Amino acid sequence: MFQSEDATELTTKPKRSFYAARDLYKYRHQYPQNFKDLRYQNDLCNLRFYKNKIPFKPDGVYIEEVLNKWKGDYEKLEHNHTYIQWLFPLREQGLNFYAKELTTYEIEEFKKTKEAIRRFLLAYKMMLEFFGIKLIDKTGNVARAANWQERFQHLNESQHNFLRITRILKSLGELGYESFKSPLVKFILHEALVEDTIPNIKQSALEYFVYTIRDRRERRKLLRFAQQHYAPSEHFIWGPPKKQKSEGNKTSKKSASPVSVHNSYISKHKKQKDLKNTSTTGGSSSKAAEEKKVELTKNGEVNDQNGSEINCEVAKQSNGEKNNDAESQNSKLEKVQDPSDKKENISHSKKESEKDDENPNQDCENPGVVEGGLCDIENCSNDVSTDLQDILG
Repeated sequence: MFQSEDATELTTKPKRSFYAARDLYKYRHQYPQNFKDLRYQNDLCNLRFYKNKIPFKPDGVYIEEVLNKWKGDYEKLEHNHTYIQWLFPLREQGLNFYAKELTTYEIEEFKKTKEAIRRFLLAYKMMLEFFGIKLIDKTGNVARAANWQERFQHLNESQHNFLRITRILKSLGELGYESFKSPLVKFILHEALVEDTIPNIKQSALEYFVYTIRDRRERRKLLRFAQQHYAPSEHFIWGPPKKQKSEGNKTSKKSASPVSVHNSYISKHKKQKDLKNTSTTGGSSSKAAEEKKVELTKNGEVNDQNGSEINCEVAKQSNGEKNNDAESQNSKLEKVQDPSDKKENISHSKKESEKDDENPNQDCENPGVVEGGLCDIENCSNDVSTDLQDILG
């Protein structure tokens, strides 16, 4: 009875979370319409906490005590739920209402403070070890810790730690370490989908962890990796749609295009013939008018005044016919050219849409924000490279 229920649960297709998509969209786009931020300089309590000037509330513990005495105390790190908002601050309110939200001004000041950055990296390393992971270099690459089996088993059974990982990833991006996120998410996906050591985390990894990454190209790399190893493959619902459908649409468009081109060629050919016929008829009528004028002058049937009047009338008729012919030719040329112009406009719009789809910076991302964030990451990583070597040592 229980086995059949478990089997049905395993085979059910997962569903996307609207709340997760909206939350992570706001995060990747720097929290649009966040009017509480940006306009003022708060008391910088997160920075002062990391400078060891104030303790975190409500526990009253300083950052140095957390890094030195709480490290390795997995029971305390597991059951205390107020420190995580202070160790990894965000620009959104968490469950601890004593913790203050980050502001853009505070983020800039935090990145300039080497003391705060050094302690932030130590806090990150401490939490990784709590999950059974170790930081192995200054680029953010991670690997299994010595006690990974015990810690992975605990992580697989404690879903509230999945929320903590999401917060840690967001905070890394806010404080200048966006490049650290992709290696950690790739490691978690590998352990969940390939090694099957933490299978319960794969839903959170695909729904939350991947979408904390602001670079669209990095997200797609991770989603392609996950899709290759996800089982059952038909239940993979993340990322862009399958290529088979798009290829089928392209082939149908290609098969239909020769017929339309052939029809347009025939219509153009017919219209060109009609234009030639109209030009010949216009020329013949003008020639007939000139012949009449010559005959009248030769025979002398009319006097000079009447001849001049006839000549004027003939000239007016010939000019009117020529103008009518020219207008008809122009109107027909416009009709001939309209389909090709429309096709060129359609093909041009299609090319532009394809370029937009291929452009990795236009997903829901602000390219300027991403590039600026990456520059900040490089500058910060250069400033604290020596500190990282000491930490990893």
